[in-house]
Amino acid sequence: MARRGHRPSQATGQRPRLWGRHAVLAALANPERNVRKLWGTREALAPLDLPPVLPIVFAEAPDLGRLVPSDAPHQGLVAEVDPLEDVWLGDLLDQGAAEGDGRRRPLILLDQVTDPHNVGAVLRSAAAFDALGIVTQDRHAPPESGALARAASGALEVVPWVRVVNLARALDEIGEAGFWRIGLTGHAPVTLDAALGPDAVAIVLGAEGEGMRQNTEAHCDALAKLPISGKVESLNVSNAAAIALYAVTSRG
Repeated sequence: MARRGHRPSQATGQRPRLWGRHAVLAALANPERNVRKLWGTREALAPLDLPPVLPIVFAEAPDLGRLVPSDAPHQGLVAEVDPLEDVWLGDLLDQGAAEGDGRRRPLILLDQVTDPHNVGAVLRSAAAFDALGIVTQDRHAPPESGALARAASGALEVVPWVRVVNLARALDEIGEAGFWRIGLTGHAPVTLDAALGPDAVAIVLGAEGEGMRQNTEAHCDALAKLPISGKVESLNVSNAAAIALYAVTSRG
């Protein structure tokens, strides 16, 4: 998959710092990730086979705690990294079309979901169900961060993440590539199983509370809802994504 150009990862302009065993080890294993520096306790670093050119700093757990947000579960490892390079939507769609292994893998689109924990959890579900990738709007999605990588539990390094300027135009391109675009919303007339067909599927989810914007809904082929009981108004967006991906991948 093509990645071109680095984007700033945080408002401060600093490189992101990843923490926690899953996030750091996944970054080290990703050939497309440039790890600049690694801090760790002797216990956490001892079993690792690290490249000799990587700057390593041995540190005690309290010192690592000062490198990350308060109470972040660093598990003895902190890494400073360069943001991953951009993924182009056209390249991702070409990759999906070229796989030629029967049913094409699903896509997930997030409409202004800004919580890094939610986006990280969606990435984790996308990895679990072998989704082709996720697509977000550039200006209304969180940057790469330790919190997001921690929630993704390594999936940030393996699931392509496309950031686009205009989500509606991206939906048009995805539709032209042969995907059936289903927007998940509580006011839809049918449940997700009824909206699924034989085509490749792109699932679109909006932010909690606001939901999908009207213009985003207008660029979907169908609107559907999950068959949840009336005891709750809605599901967390990451939970909804996981259920929708299961429904898509397990259809007959």
